[in-house]
Amino acid sequence: AELVDLSAELTRSGIQGLVAPYVSNDAGNPERYLLHLYQSALGLPDESYYREEGFAETRDEYRNLLSTLFGLVGGDDPAGAADRVLALETRLAASSMGSVERRDPQKTYNLVRHDDAAALSGHLAPWLRVVVDEPHQSSELVVNQPDFVRGLDDALGSVELGTWREWLVSRVLLHASDYLDERFVDASFAFYGTHLAGTPRLKDRWKRGVALVEGAMGEAIGQRYVERHFPATHKAAMLDLVGNLIAAYESSISALTWMTDETRARALEKLSQFTTKIGYPEEWIDYGPLDVRPSDLYGNVLRASEFEHRRQLGKLGRPIDRGAWLMTPQTVNAYYMPTMNEIVFPAAILQPPFFDIDADDAVNYGAIGAVIGHEIGHGFDDKGSQFDGTGRLHNWWSEEDREAFDALTGRLVAQYAALEPSEVPGQAVNGELTLGENIGDLGGLGISYRAYLLSLGGEEAPVIGGMTGTQRFFLSWATCWQQKIRPEEARRRLTVDPHSPNEFRCNQVVRNLDEFHDAFDVTDQDGLWLEPGERVRIW
Repeated sequence: AELVDLSAELTRSGIQGLVAPYVSNDAGNPERYLLHLYQSALGLPDESYYREEGFAETRDEYRNLLSTLFGLVGGDDPAGAADRVLALETRLAASSMGSVERRDPQKTYNLVRHDDAAALSGHLAPWLRVVVDEPHQSSELVVNQPDFVRGLDDALGSVELGTWREWLVSRVLLHASDYLDERFVDASFAFYGTHLAGTPRLKDRWKRGVALVEGAMGEAIGQRYVERHFPATHKAAMLDLVGNLIAAYESSISALTWMTDETRARALEKLSQFTTKIGYPEEWIDYGPLDVRPSDLYGNVLRASEFEHRRQLGKLGRPIDRGAWLMTPQTVNAYYMPTMNEIVFPAAILQPPFFDIDADDAVNYGAIGAVIGHEIGHGFDDKGSQFDGTGRLHNWWSEEDREAFDALTGRLVAQYAALEPSEVPGQAVNGELTLGENIGDLGGLGISYRAYLLSLGGEEAPVIGGMTGTQRFFLSWATCWQQKIRPEEARRRLTVDPHSPNEFRCNQVVRNLDEFHDAFDVTDQDGLWLEPGERVRIW
């Protein structure tokens, strides 16, 4: 019991625990917040790293890291402790849900009464009492992976207490290593930086410091970023682009031949209920209560995590905050949140090469337009399409239409599963893991092209630099996905990243579009040619 309580205390301070608690909308009733529990406890990127033969070397290197860390703090048997921790994690990994299943909202939405949590795990109730303050406890919670919780409970009841203590010490060491002396920093980086990601050299200390502050107080930095880099003209231009993309989706959905009128009406209703956030939040997080002490680096790290933990718990029992953001303004990314039915575009992605206020429309529609289309498309991908316009996990499809959709997406899965990135030949893309992002890319680019044509108002696009508007549109898309990546990182992403490698986010998408073939006179003698009968167009 003491070990479980201690693990819970550490979880509040951001140290990896038995499971990972977070607060989010209830998928079954998105007008309320609920506590969610997500599988955790593993030091490797994914459960597959513990069972697949191809990761045997990685397991050995992870064991060496654990042994090194135990040795640095004076452990009596560092190698033995590392063996025992790895064996325990391997056991827990066997109960973990795989990366493809974790994308299925039906499988990860398991609503249980707070009082019934003990039926899943007798050890969970006391853990919850420590993790969640009494005033914030609700009558229900969501357990994302019940099998993991059951496996965890079994291990807590049968694995020796000494091994669990070693595991808990290893969590603290892994978390603290980046903030201790060079021996710890170098050991951690050698594994997580070099072995897993192929990065040869640690970032400069000042850059690591900036990253630390950004992680702890991201919106405070975001305010400065917005002041310097996000003029009001950018937001106005983005609103116009979003409006055109919504109109293009409406036009496309209305013309789909594989969808019946009943489901089409519901799809259009959902599209009309999308909300958009651009640039930055209207209200910023107040970091005033965060206790920052200049002479206490690691204490600051722990207190920042505790601050965020309490801030999240404070949402329980309160109305949904529709102004909250899950990304900071300085993040070069965007997202769709199905339980809010919202698309969000931080200020940092509204910069070149994705967006240039001075560029012609073809360039912007081929870049940020496709990103907007991608995020809208997530509302209609294999996962987002299971949520209605209010954000509720609810089937609004006819059986006939779902079968037609699954047939189209199945062809897309097969296409991508046959691709091998140039950095790691012999290892293929996981077509199921990447399906949602591939649907987003394909629909996003196709619909953005339609929106670009709408923006021309029936006029012919000018030829600039010898390029037609359509050619500039596709070249802009290609520019966005230029990348340098090391083989180690490419391999890691193949296992855990729901996005396809960048070369395929560009090339495989355009291969499916007739407009690309026409724009560049692509023939069956060209590498990017795809037979017309093999091209997939969903939205």
